[in-house]
Amino acid sequence: MKRMLMHGHGELLQTAVLMDGRLIDFFMEQSESSGLVGNVYKGRVVNVLPGMQAAFVDIGLGKNAFLYIDDLLHPHLEKQPEHKPSITELVKPGQELVVQVMKEPMGSKGARVTTHFTLPGRWLVYMPIAGYVGVSKKIMAESERSRIRMIGERLRQGEEGIIMRTAAEGECEESLGADVDQLRQLWTSVLQRSEHAKAPAELHREAGLLRRAVRDTLTDDMDEVWLDDPSRYSEAVSLLKEMTPHLAGRLKLFEARKEKVSLFDRFGVTDQIEAAFSSRIRLESGGSLVWDETEALTVIDVNTAKFIGATGLEDTVFKTNMEAADEIARLLRIRDVGGIIVIDFIDMENESNREKVMARLSEWAKKDRTKCTVFGWTRLGLLELTRRKARDNAARQLTERCPACGGTGKKSSIHS
Repeated sequence: MKRMLMHGHGELLQTAVLMDGRLIDFFMEQSESSGLVGNVYKGRVVNVLPGMQAAFVDIGLGKNAFLYIDDLLHPHLEKQPEHKPSITELVKPGQELVVQVMKEPMGSKGARVTTHFTLPGRWLVYMPIAGYVGVSKKIMAESERSRIRMIGERLRQGEEGIIMRTAAEGECEESLGADVDQLRQLWTSVLQRSEHAKAPAELHREAGLLRRAVRDTLTDDMDEVWLDDPSRYSEAVSLLKEMTPHLAGRLKLFEARKEKVSLFDRFGVTDQIEAAFSSRIRLESGGSLVWDETEALTVIDVNTAKFIGATGLEDTVFKTNMEAADEIARLLRIRDVGGIIVIDFIDMENESNREKVMARLSEWAKKDRTKCTVFGWTRLGLLELTRRKARDNAARQLTERCPACGGTGKKSSIHS
């Protein structure tokens, strides 16, 4: 049984996805208008830094946005110049530019922006100037990949590009074509607004969490969708009738007052969230994970703890590491961790066991909706991977830095 739970409280919206009662995904937004990723702005170049091959662009957010040269060049690699030019040849201070946010402002850093525009739809992603058709790697059947790639080639016009999402598998050309037409019209309206807007100005706002969840997460394998906010429930009904009418019957309104318990408590989500965001996570076998997260780097330490096994040390270590790989993959999605991730698995003598652990994590990475790349073992025996970082992760939204210790969590041993 796969369920999606959407808990709304004022401007806060939290979404949890459960598989047979176990939490596998979690998203949250402070308001339907708080996210910046996907927004399109008309900005003004403030400064060009040839030494960094980057420019800073004022898009009206207080902190200037960062634009790297690779995000100025043509999105199709084959159409880029053989030798990368200086950024001073492409943009000048004072120049007005249409850009799209690809990464939220985080800490002291402003948003990162690009000119490689993408507009996501239900079945595909529309790219107005990419010039190619791509297919999700999660669509495995070669015959289906070829079919929807050919449809994409027929649908795109001129320099347009299309990426067929995983949800496009099995869809008819009529549905895919309707998606393209809607996104093409949206891009046309963005361009029309840009002609008259005075920089800095917002030209397009990406959908809020509710619409994104319905569009991206609510698929045919979702058995139930529960919402506890009547207004958001009505909005979700309208969205489903617009996007996928056959799924509208799976929406259910949870009446907390009548149930005398919250939606998340009713399905056991609250305790699972607290456990998932703690610094020490216990594994079912008795082993544990110690999780240490900074702005740019996440370090995870795997321990056998109370798990002593039944056969031998190598077998105990291997079983703990395999269980840890599964749990780490789940927690990376729930916590929405981005950046560099280093995992200190328990040392294994058997090389084939090391390969199996890495293969297990790589298998999960392929299923992750966020791009995740496993690089392999370092010379120190650590496993390295990266996960795309676009929004501030849930851990930082759910927690506050302690004003007394600055977040170190250590008590002074000095006595007065």
